[in-house]
Amino acid sequence: MTQRVLFVCLGNICRSPTAEGVMLHLLQERGITSVVVDSAGTSAYHVGEAADKRSRQEANRRGVHLPSRARQFVVADFDRFDWIVAMDKDNERNILALARNNDDVNKVHLFRDLEPNGVKGLSVPDPYYERNFGLVFDICQRGCAGLLSEMGF
Repeated sequence: MTQRVLFVCLGNICRSPTAEGVMLHLLQERGITSVVVDSAGTSAYHVGEAADKRSRQEANRRGVHLPSRARQFVVADFDRFDWIVAMDKDNERNILALARNNDDVNKVHLFRDLEPNGVKGLSVPDPYYERNFGLVFDICQRGCAGLLSEMGF
């Protein structure tokens, strides 16, 4: 059975495309073909843009490709995805505000809650201004590995 994962941040150019790329890389490494991955932003600031150049540079340095183009999260994403993973608490609140019912709510998870080392309740820092792209990549690696475990892989 195919599982579908959507990573969501604010503009969909730094954190969520990094998580998407890391997850795609892990799936390829493990030979898992039953997971579909995408990313989105709660804002429309960057619709159509590639991931931030600095995110792409960090990913390339680590052998990971970031294929996404920014798009905005829409209510229909609740129907298309099994896992909706918010990169921070603000975006989690924005997503939950659009939820139509408990089924929608139950699909929403905070990214760092999925990390295996128990960092529940923390947000992935936004590297756009802080320029901590390496740290964000490391967090994405841990969180995606944890998500795969939660998914039964």
